[in-house]
Amino acid sequence: MGEEEKKETLQWQKQPSSACDSSGSPIHVLAVDDCFLDRKIVEKLLNKSSFKVTSVDSGKKALEFLGLSKDKAEKASNDDQKVDIILTDYCMPEMNGYDLLMAVKENSNVKSIPIVIISSEYDPQRIKRCLANGAEDFLRKPLQGKDIQKLRSYARPSTPVPKTGTKRKVMLDLIPESGAAETRPRIAGVAVA
Repeated sequence: MGEEEKKETLQWQKQPSSACDSSGSPIHVLAVDDCFLDRKIVEKLLNKSSFKVTSVDSGKKALEFLGLSKDKAEKASNDDQKVDIILTDYCMPEMNGYDLLMAVKENSNVKSIPIVIISSEYDPQRIKRCLANGAEDFLRKPLQGKDIQKLRSYARPSTPVPKTGTKRKVMLDLIPESGAAETRPRIAGVAVA
């Protein structure tokens, strides 16, 4: 792999905030695919949809990025490296998408990161095994625009979303048994509900 390709592989770009997490930061996707062309297609589609993308060409490099490699025992603490979703190809040499899924789900520091597996091959047994072991979804290649909305929905907020309202309890005796609408009396210009 040339120096230029290495730079492109590990680069991420901040885009406008239409694909943001609860803190307003762009949703950060770690895209893992051994095929350079497939990685570039995914990067372009995600960047166009305002995701922040880091792409790597193997499961081992994904683990390194996440701070899980044997050489690097500590988790990366740089906030720029916080990953919201891992999007990985299934068929890769050395470490396939299932192996990456299992390595991530077995580590308490990163097991909460949603993982979506993509593949050009439709194998029901493979799909079932990945979903049963923690994958959020198994998508068919090539990634399409409709898949982008799914990715947004899989991103979990990094901080709890504050409640903006309260629920109102209705006493059952105020609801008519017939189910028909009922006029409520007005008291000093205020409708009683």
